[in-house]
Amino acid sequence: MEKKDFAFGRSNFILLAIGMAVVIVGFILMAGSGSSETAFNADIFSATRIKVAPVVCFAGFAFIVYAIMHHPKKETEK
Repeated sequence: MEKKDFAFGRSNFILLAIGMAVVIVGFILMAGSGSSETAFNADIFSATRIKVAPVVCFAGFAFIVYAIMHHPKKETEK
């Protein structure tokens, strides 16, 4: 059987999976309990939720764009 050329190679899918994992980690860092009408939770304004988690998510999305644009080297036929 002849080998088919796909738009993405194996390395592209691995890079996409890594990017998605980074985005998921960013969303997990944003998660947590919130405030209610009866009790105020000051943790919603922590540096992790406001600064670190959005940067991690943005880095993950940028890495996904890189994974899509990445052009793997073609192996030469022998």
